[in-house]
Amino acid sequence: MTKSEKKDKSILSSLKCISNKGIILYLDGKLATPDEIAYRCINDKAAYMPDYIMDDKGTLKEIRYDKVVLE
Repeated sequence: MTKSEKKDKSILSSLKCISNKGIILYLDGKLATPDEIAYRCINDKAAYMPDYIMDDKGTLKEIRYDKVVLE
């Protein structure tokens, strides 16, 4: 397995772990699976920035990945 493949697998594994904890994932404003987010983050020529959304008690409840436009 190449270094790139290990990194790709690590990203997907991390997202699945987060999702399994009940944290809701979004990609460009739409509900998304860990597979969808990992695929786009790995294969798109764009960067994606996560925005961490907490509840009133400070518990992580959502992560929203949005494409960052680089000019």
